[in-house]
Amino acid sequence: MARHEVVLIPGDGIGLETSAAMQDVVAASGAQVDWVIAKAGVAVIDEFGTPLPDETIEAIKQHKVAIKGPVTTPVGTGFRSVNVALRKTLDLYVNLRPVVSIPGAGGRYDDVDLVVVRENTEDLYAGIEFEEGTEEARELIAFVDRMGKGVIREDSGVSIKPISITATRNITEFAFNYAERNGRSKVTAVHKANIMKHSDGLFLREAREVAAHHPQTAFDDKIVDAFCMNMVMDPSQFDVIVFPNLYGDIASDLAAGLVGGLGIAPGANIGRDYAVFEAVHGSAPDIAGKNLANPTAEILSAAMMLDHLGEQSAANRIRQAIRAVYAKGEFLTGDIRRTEGQAKAAASCTEFTAAVVREL
Repeated sequence: MARHEVVLIPGDGIGLETSAAMQDVVAASGAQVDWVIAKAGVAVIDEFGTPLPDETIEAIKQHKVAIKGPVTTPVGTGFRSVNVALRKTLDLYVNLRPVVSIPGAGGRYDDVDLVVVRENTEDLYAGIEFEEGTEEARELIAFVDRMGKGVIREDSGVSIKPISITATRNITEFAFNYAERNGRSKVTAVHKANIMKHSDGLFLREAREVAAHHPQTAFDDKIVDAFCMNMVMDPSQFDVIVFPNLYGDIASDLAAGLVGGLGIAPGANIGRDYAVFEAVHGSAPDIAGKNLANPTAEILSAAMMLDHLGEQSAANRIRQAIRAVYAKGEFLTGDIRRTEGQAKAAASCTEFTAAVVREL
């Protein structure tokens, strides 16, 4: 079995606990991973003057693959989100979120098996904003008025929503290629092209163009509000779903709620050169250091990482062990909605982790 060097950003808050749990499980899976520890988060601002040190970026560039625990975004300090900064700096244009039911995990459905593919670099999250009352905002408002495009109130803040042909083709090609590599049968593009004809309309047009080059994979599209209703009513009708940035962010959390919540939702940010895997939930500072965190999301993110590294056997063993622990219901953390026959007392993070290691 090959050895792999992977950058580990433990994060802060509960990230320190979930990252340690993830390392124990990866070791028990038989995968040979050497961890290169790197720093990020609010705890390193005093040391480096930023929550994302240059040394961390350089480590990821050197080793190509990283996994991170939850990282707190400083509030009201002017620092960017570490997650957003990583995506922009490393051009991680794909946000990949598999959503799969785990029996015993408290989900509303027991048959969900879908994949959210979210464009990661543009749309309203591009960060092109004009603060209310600034000269730039006034100039933009006046320009829109002169062009006859509509009236924006003078006391408005304004965000720009760019959606490009390039990014849309990149993300939809990824979605179709992912579907074909993983035996998936359909790709659904989600949009609001009936209203935003020159941004979402472009997204839909280019998605249809890409779909025409993948005739072996079924394709359809949904307006985002109708998609959300259909997802809640019957998620089994979806397979691989591709979104612009904002809708994908919202819908991926909605999908996670169908299977038990963010505590069991793995994720990855993938580009042409680098990949960063992550638990998608927050750093939960209120329970940090109390051994109460659920490490499932980060452990399953590590399974995605092992798939990426070609270690599918170890990845599948981890997924099977997680499913076995939830099915038995003896060692479940406090965030999991209990069903009949499951232990009522909440297991600690370390107790849950030990149960997964025993299954391995």
